[in-house]
Formats: sequence, C-alpha cells, structure tokens
Amino acid sequence: MEETPASQKMAKIDLINSLEKISSMMPDRILKLEGSILKENRKEQLEILIFRGYSSSTTHPIEIDSEKKVIALTYIITNFKLYKAPLTGTEENFIRENQNSVFFLNQANWI
Repeated sequence: MEETPASQKMAKIDLINSLEKISSMMPDRILKLEGSILKENRKEQLEILIFRGYSSSTTHPIEIDSEKKVIALTYIITNFKLYKAPLTGTEENFIRENQNSVFFLNQANWI
C-alpha cells in the first residue's frame, strides 16, 4: 500500500474552515492567525481572527460563504495565538501560541 506524504494530506484540509468548526465549540476562545498573502508577486501581512466559528480579517477582504474558501488568494499562516474572550486589551487573556499549522486542529489545545 502506498503512503501519502503529509504535505499532500495537509493540502486536502481547509485549515481555516477546520479551525472555525472547532471555534464554534469553544465560544470563549479567540484564535488569531498571522501570516502573509502573495499578491502580485509581493507579500502582504495577513491577520485573521476566528471567534465562535466565524473568521474575520483585519487586513484583507474574506469570503463569508461557508461553501467557499475564506481566502481565495495564495497565503501562508506562520503563527497562531489563542486568547480567552472577551479581549480586555491586556496580555492576561493570552493563553498560548504555536507555529505548527496542525496544533490547534486538536481541540484539546484550545483549553
């Protein structure tokens, strides 16, 4: 039996939609995704907040139709930060951060 490389398996996972599903079960958590979008051969900062199952970008327009990908452009997420909601403007809400794209796909890591 032939094994599929991990990178090909990850390509089949819509990371943001998967994180939204977990977020909908964790109503007191906010996940901040940081990265970049490749647009017209240059990188632009990307920031997405996921809260109660919905994504919102502070840097780019995103798709709100759940049947479509949140971001149609080529992007890379380099950092994930988890906070306790509601945000108060202080660091006391910060829970943890991770650079691994699959870390927060495990719901236990949202606690």
